[in-house]
Amino acid sequence: MAGNSKRRGAIRRSGKGNPTAGSGGRRRRGLEGKGPTPKARDRVGHVASKRAGQARRQESQSGKGKGRKPGRATSEWVAGRNPVVEALRAGVPVTTLYVAEGTERDARLHETFTLAADGGLAMLEVSRAELDRITGGASHQGVALQVPAYEYADPDGLVEQARDSGVAPLIVALDGVTDPRNLGAIVRSAAAFGAHGVLVPERRAAGMTASAWKTSAGAAARVPVARAVNLSRQLKAYADAGLVVAGLAADGDVAVTEFDRADEGVVLVVGSEGKGLSRLVREHCDVLVGIPMTHDSESLNAGVAAGVGLYEIARLRREL
Repeated sequence: MAGNSKRRGAIRRSGKGNPTAGSGGRRRRGLEGKGPTPKARDRVGHVASKRAGQARRQESQSGKGKGRKPGRATSEWVAGRNPVVEALRAGVPVTTLYVAEGTERDARLHETFTLAADGGLAMLEVSRAELDRITGGASHQGVALQVPAYEYADPDGLVEQARDSGVAPLIVALDGVTDPRNLGAIVRSAAAFGAHGVLVPERRAAGMTASAWKTSAGAAARVPVARAVNLSRQLKAYADAGLVVAGLAADGDVAVTEFDRADEGVVLVVGSEGKGLSRLVREHCDVLVGIPMTHDSESLNAGVAAGVGLYEIARLRREL
């Protein structure tokens, strides 16, 4: 009879004597399959899911996401009290100064604030956790700088600008130079000896980072740096445009001090300290020039070699 709670089976008593209602089909539904187990990265709260989320945030922050153009440089971070104040002293172009909440003030931080204020730099105070995240876990000591992407010049534009100025083009091309400090030193020498620009390969080579800019001692603001997708192809384009491609090598055919074509348009190609010029780049050189040294001397690093070569070309141009 409906509603008769005294009929047999209407109430089930548990082992502890407490009445419980029937399952109402829940037990049967509980036995039904729930589909495949989600992957670890898709399970909320799982370590793999947290790591994937952090990676996505970092990718979005650094501009490496779906909409990024291939080969396009992104902003970088300078973290730590000494690197930050040194970058500001050197005039490295900066977007924003970030300071963690509760950071202890000292002389370096006070100087950082002064330089930032004098330069009209935007300053933001964020949580320490946020600064950890945006700097990728770097040892920032509570302060970091965001440096915008360097705007590389067009390789062919270097020649056009030189000819517009009425001076025979002088370009420095780097082959396998991976130390940004060497790149910065070469840019500085290029400015000192009248070069119209520096060419670097897009891959396996140093780019214009904050370290390179700082080493250039401000010369990076005056000398354009261009990037070539293929260095050998660009050297051929320079040769077709009438420039002499001179590779700087220890086994050069002629000493750079006696280079008799210095008054023409010149591309001085500098290789890495360890390997020198690569085979393909050598094949695209019209001449190999060397720096005279004593027989027991070790090879010069790329920054010093480029400086010597540029000095000699500038001297020869005055004399020829």
